[in-house]
Amino acid sequence: MKKGEIALESLRTTYRKKIWTKFVKAIKDFNLIEDGDKIAVGVSGGKDSLLLCKLFQEMKKDKSKNFEVAFISMNPGFEAMDMEKFKSNLEELEIPCEVFESNVWEIAFKEDPERPCFLCAKMRRGVLYNKVEELGYNKLVLGHHFDDMVETTMINMFYAGTVKTMIPKVKSTSGKMELIRPMIYIKEKDIIAYTQKNEIEAMGCGCPVESGKIDSKRKEIKNILNRLEEKNPNVKQSIFNSMRNINLDYVVGYTRGNKRNTNKVEE
Repeated sequence: MKKGEIALESLRTTYRKKIWTKFVKAIKDFNLIEDGDKIAVGVSGGKDSLLLCKLFQEMKKDKSKNFEVAFISMNPGFEAMDMEKFKSNLEELEIPCEVFESNVWEIAFKEDPERPCFLCAKMRRGVLYNKVEELGYNKLVLGHHFDDMVETTMINMFYAGTVKTMIPKVKSTSGKMELIRPMIYIKEKDIIAYTQKNEIEAMGCGCPVESGKIDSKRKEIKNILNRLEEKNPNVKQSIFNSMRNINLDYVVGYTRGNKRNTNKVEE
């Protein structure tokens, strides 16, 4: 049995409860896939996006779901060796993927060499969104998972002074398509276990920030959460749940769209 087939089989068996069931639940809970959808799966080459591809290949077997799916990737500036590894992984896992070129890394590091992450992420999203719209897809799937949502919540509170996070379905800036995140219930530790079990040599981001040469806010928050988990193993789940249980009667103020609302505080 080929590696791609083995990876699919493990979703039905070993990781059915921790990964596959949570993937299906998110799709149902947030109505992420509808009849007639033309879906593009964004593939970075990392563990999250490779798992996402296998999940959609398995989902495509469900004949009750009438949708099209394709896998696309943007090369932000990988070295030739990294690109070769990326394509080798896709081939081994039997993932047909269209790759298009960009110079995002070069621009991001030129504009902000010390902290290029924000600009890099923004540019990567913009380039990818434009390509997806150009190809005629109405939904773009991203591989953000449970831990990404929790970390984003904390980053926004600690560094942006706002309470917001990633949500499972949102309109793109242009309004021409939707972004969906069907891995929102899946925990990173289970993705890592799946990757190791199936001997998938997933790629890292490939840039100096991700490899630890430059600090990032996400890395700082991840370290803080790891320390908190030592005393409270449920801390991430509590943060996740808090973003589903916001009581607007007990916040000082909130924003909806362009309208800001302020609750009166009794003296």
